[in-house]
Amino acid sequence: MKKDIAEKFTKARRYFPHTKKVIYYNSASYGPFSTLVDKAIKQNLDIRLKAERDDSHDAFAVRDQLRKDYASLISARKAEVGLSLNTSFGLNIAAFGLPLKKGDEVIIADNEFPAIVYCFRKAAEERGLKLIFIKNRNLCFDIDNFRKAITKRTKVLAISYVQFFNGYKNDLKTISEICKKHNIYLVVDGIQGMGVEPLNVRKLGIDIFTSGAQKWLLSPQGGGFFYLSDEIRNQLKHTFMSWLGVDWKVTFTDLFRYDLPYFDTAERFELGYYAVLNLLGMKASVDLIKDLGIRNIQKHNHQLIDIIADYIKTNPFYKVTSSMVSKHRSSIFTFTCEKLIKLHRTLLNHKIICARREGSIRISVHLFHNKSDIMRLINILDKFSKKI
Repeated sequence: MKKDIAEKFTKARRYFPHTKKVIYYNSASYGPFSTLVDKAIKQNLDIRLKAERDDSHDAFAVRDQLRKDYASLISARKAEVGLSLNTSFGLNIAAFGLPLKKGDEVIIADNEFPAIVYCFRKAAEERGLKLIFIKNRNLCFDIDNFRKAITKRTKVLAISYVQFFNGYKNDLKTISEICKKHNIYLVVDGIQGMGVEPLNVRKLGIDIFTSGAQKWLLSPQGGGFFYLSDEIRNQLKHTFMSWLGVDWKVTFTDLFRYDLPYFDTAERFELGYYAVLNLLGMKASVDLIKDLGIRNIQKHNHQLIDIIADYIKTNPFYKVTSSMVSKHRSSIFTFTCEKLIKLHRTLLNHKIICARREGSIRISVHLFHNKSDIMRLINILDKFSKKI
């Protein structure tokens, strides 16, 4: 990594006070706050405590910029991006809004994250759809099984960009090509890759993309965004509506207007007013990610993961359980061993914060980590393997 970029990461680390006390490898659950997020939220709290002016319009400026910011992260247009509460918000737009008929089929892998399953399960019950679960291969999405499962009634594939438990990054390019060939809507839960793994939703042909911001985007819980392609947006059934789904020109001086046209953008799918503190925290965090650049963050993370992986491969006590194939690896690294529960407890006792998922230890490497964090983890793993 170039010296100037490396210096940027060194500087960024200073924004995260936790790095002085713990090594936090759990952004795949939820990310830690930076002092930038803390400052943005506290400034607004101060404004509201003083109540010296009406700051409600500030939220509209922030939300407008956030749509641009998130759109730029996924190479979309601002008009295609709306703000949400979480990943499930966008999944519900897809599950209940796509133009589907009774008997239409939705394909989901049999090891998907529950958010995808439950959103489409409820839609299936309400709309008479049929869920088709395809078998995974070695805990990874199997493209051959996907092809075999396609019928004339197949209308939707709902899939994660990156799998939560082993970090497997799906080959969305190939998957999208198959979907387009068979006129299948592609719905992507992007939360485990958003902010650390680059993607271009338009080039990939994704119809609906949705992500919370509380994990790798390092933002407050209760915030996120969704992408609706220009091609799909006006096909969607609108199952809910807000008074902010029309353009008031942010003046609110004539609220007895009941004939305003709906927005012709993803904005009309947003719901009501906003959690302003969340928006401000989201803005501070996305500014940092944009400044570093997602490709640089990916490179930084993968280089650190390489060091862990190289150690794991040399120690027969451990086994890598995540894919290290270039197109499938992500910023999540997983491995397993005997006495897994005891190992997890040992790591936590040494203030190494990580998760245990589906029979593996899950390590989430992010922009605030450095080589010393990795070597500390390796040191504990080495000692543990020699004691057992």
